Formats: sequence, structure tokens, C-alpha cells
Amino acid sequence: MARISAASLVDLARGSLDRHDVDERARWFGRRVIELLDVDLAVTGVERVPPGRAYVYMSNHQSHLDIPMLYATLPSPTIRMLGKKELFQIPVWGRALRAAEFIEVDRSNHVRAVQSIERAAQLLRDGVSIYLAPEGTRSRDGRIGKLKKGGFHLARDTGAAIVPVAIKGTIDILPRGARVMRTGKRVELTIGEPLAPDRPIDELMREVEAHFKRHVEH
Repeated sequence: MARISAASLVDLARGSLDRHDVDERARWFGRRVIELLDVDLAVTGVERVPPGRAYVYMSNHQSHLDIPMLYATLPSPTIRMLGKKELFQIPVWGRALRAAEFIEVDRSNHVRAVQSIERAAQLLRDGVSIYLAPEGTRSRDGRIGKLKKGGFHLARDTGAAIVPVAIKGTIDILPRGARVMRTGKRVELTIGEPLAPDRPIDELMREVEAHFKRHVEH
């Protein structure tokens, strides 16, 4: 975290921070976490996502380790994340996240939450894929929680296809509330077919939820 945060802030001070550099550092961060934790990572479905478009990626949320796994594996070259405000309060890291176009979401403030979705829509229209976890919080037992509608409205309003991504196993490395990471665990990441957003939101939510449950709870 320190290596990518410090480098981004130095570039920002020089006026030379660009998306490509952020993309490379995010992917490096993901690969490095996998290496250090000796994760047995199995990824399927990358070929289902056609290149050259911006997507709204949605995954279930098992652990803080979901993020590096996704950055190491998702096929889109440029992806920015919607994250809760607490992440942006971490010294140095939070400032670097903002500079790198990651989007802070304050769920306790409706006006700011709407502004965050509007910012995500701007990035999508500019060719940047967006990642979010529609459950809104990490699972305590690995089961899929109730999905929130905000990301689905984002996809519908921008015309960006939704790519559901099921993550299984990160909870075994760093479960919610734990402070020590375990090594040598298996993580399975299953990327689904992009879903056209021009359908009822409830229908899209059911499809995304079904993808999560099919690959995580069975």
C-alpha cells in the first residue's frame, strides 16, 4: 500500500499522475498480495468480457482481500472502485485514492452518496470501468447478503453492461474482524457474462445474486 500510495502522491505533486500509471500500480498491488500470501488463485470467465468497453463490475464481498484479487485478474485495463469513506480516512492511502480517481461513498449522507454515483457515471462515460460490491458490507459467514440498488441504477443510467464476479475463499484468508492473514489458501473467482442493463432492475439484481450464490454457496 505504501509503495503505490507514495508513488502516486509524488506524481501528483509533479503534476504527472495519469491513469495508466495508476492502473499498473493497482495490478502490481494485486499480484504482490497474491504472491506474499501464497494464494492458490483459480480464475474462470475472463474470456466472457469483450475488450474495448467500460463495465460495471459487481462482486460479492467476503474480505478486504477481494480488492487485490480483482485488480490482479479482471480483464478491463482501467478500473476504479467505489469504496466506503473509512478507506479514504487512512493517512496517505486515502489521499492517494482520491488523486487516483477512486470514489468515496458516504452512505450516511444521501446527497454525497448521489454525488458519488454521478462521479462514477462520469468515469464510465470516459471509458473507465467501475467496481462495486452491491452487498455494501463484508459477509460474516460467506453467505450472500441483500443487494443494494445503487450500482444497478448506475449501469442503467449509463448503458454500461454489468459483469457479475463471484469470489470464494478470501474469507478464509482474512475474515471480517480478523487482524492476522492466513497463507496458502485457495481463492476461486468466477466472472460471468456481461448483462445488458436495459431491463428491470429487480430482474438484473436476481441474475447477479444468482451468479454469486451459484459459485459461492454451493
